[in-house]
Amino acid sequence: MNKKESMSYKAAGVDSVQKDVAMQRLGEWVERSFALRPGEVKIPLGYFANVIDGGGGMGIAVSTDGVGTKILVAEMLERYDTVGIDCVAMNVNDVLCVGAEPLALLDYIAVQVPHPDLLEGLARGLYRGAELARITIPGGEIAQIAEMIKGKREGYGFDLVATCVGRVPLDRILTGDSMAAGDAIVGLASSGVHSNGLTLARKVFFEQAGWAPDRFVPELGRSIGEELLEPTRIYVREVREMFDAGLKIKALAHITSTGFLNLNRAVAPVGYVLDGLPEPHPVFRLLQQVGSVSDEDMYFTYNMGIGFCIVLAPEDVEAAHAIARKHQADSYTIGYTVADPEKKVYVKSVNLVGVDDRFVKGS
Repeated sequence: MNKKESMSYKAAGVDSVQKDVAMQRLGEWVERSFALRPGEVKIPLGYFANVIDGGGGMGIAVSTDGVGTKILVAEMLERYDTVGIDCVAMNVNDVLCVGAEPLALLDYIAVQVPHPDLLEGLARGLYRGAELARITIPGGEIAQIAEMIKGKREGYGFDLVATCVGRVPLDRILTGDSMAAGDAIVGLASSGVHSNGLTLARKVFFEQAGWAPDRFVPELGRSIGEELLEPTRIYVREVREMFDAGLKIKALAHITSTGFLNLNRAVAPVGYVLDGLPEPHPVFRLLQQVGSVSDEDMYFTYNMGIGFCIVLAPEDVEAAHAIARKHQADSYTIGYTVADPEKKVYVKSVNLVGVDDRFVKGS
């Protein structure tokens, strides 16, 4: 592929259609397990996290996620003390979305070789993430599987995954069922790429453009490798304070892969008009320009500068912004909900309509 050809997530090696088919088969078997403890699993598969009846009116929220190929960037830079933050973030942000307070995280680290500097770096990142999210790490697992793990640096291949546990009263589980037309959408800024779309970003910058990870990029004010390794923002403190302040929060969405289509995971039959998005973070403009990536692929793959969305009553918008400011989080009123049984997502700035599992240009 030459530099003038356009790049897409599928061309980079990630086939979302094939993944959906495979996930359907996997999900059928996973969902059968619900009947083994009837009535205890409270949310259908496919939401950000799930909730199990823990007795006494309290639910146990659970979610599992990893860091993906951001790990390869860490290996290229020989820096391992940030991806632990990403691992915490990807899990606690999902647990937040069901209205839960994250409590603890259990990590799984698979390594090619258990180098002390690698494991200490990962542990430092996990601890920093735990600080930011106010959780504990009461245990975990390390697997030494050299025959299965390879990376960008010989002997330093690894994978990092975790499961987060939280709590939420059963009568306060949040799935978006109370949303209605006219609710406001507040977006919390991302720190950059976060932990999704790194396969496409690596293909564009390191293979298609031929850049070295330490190449300084004036538009970013640092090297491209440092930019891609910027940790995922953790939204626990500001969002939990919004709950504690009594804001009328209707739904929460962690903006990861599929971008703003994550909004339509909420169950209410509403659409989302995003007419107040800020300018995308410079890394996204750069990636789109260098890789000739379409708007459709960019908004399907990346958060485009907004990492978390809060759907709430319009009268609580200013209070939400005030709490965000208190936590040094940039926030924006990015749109509103409309009645729509198809649950479409409209991104006005680039004339995109999200329907089903894709974005298309509007008419």
